[in-house]
Amino acid sequence: PLPSYDEVLVCTPDTEEEEVELLLRRALSPGSRDQKIYCLLGADKLVYKVSKQLESHFFRLVQSSGIPNYRFIIFCNAKAHNSYVITAFDAYKVTFPCHSKTEIQTYLKMHLSVPSGTAPVAQAFEEPYQQNVKFVFSKQAGMGK
Repeated sequence: PLPSYDEVLVCTPDTEEEEVELLLRRALSPGSRDQKIYCLLGADKLVYKVSKQLESHFFRLVQSSGIPNYRFIIFCNAKAHNSYVITAFDAYKVTFPCHSKTEIQTYLKMHLSVPSGTAPVAQAFEEPYQQNVKFVFSKQAGMGK
């Protein structure tokens, strides 16, 4: 299944250490053995202090939790060479092949569509096609999105 709201953190230079730590705790705590996939999107945009804390919290939680099969993905821009996150997690780096915009759009339309006959949240968006994924941004975390 697609990640839910509690599994994804979209990073900006304003992302705070507490937000990153909360996501890490969800992903790496002993109670997180379900099938969720936790994601940090745009982690290369984190400021240095938050990036250092991400590294520190991650390795501390991995050692203390003992969860061998956690599901935690950090997405970074491959061209952001000055990012501390990219350097800190370089040993775990996986590069994905580049696809054209058209190929990506076709894939997303096929795999992220809402099944007919359902009444999902996607109906709140007035678009000709119903998609299962929307990004909602707010300046304040946890405001009921």
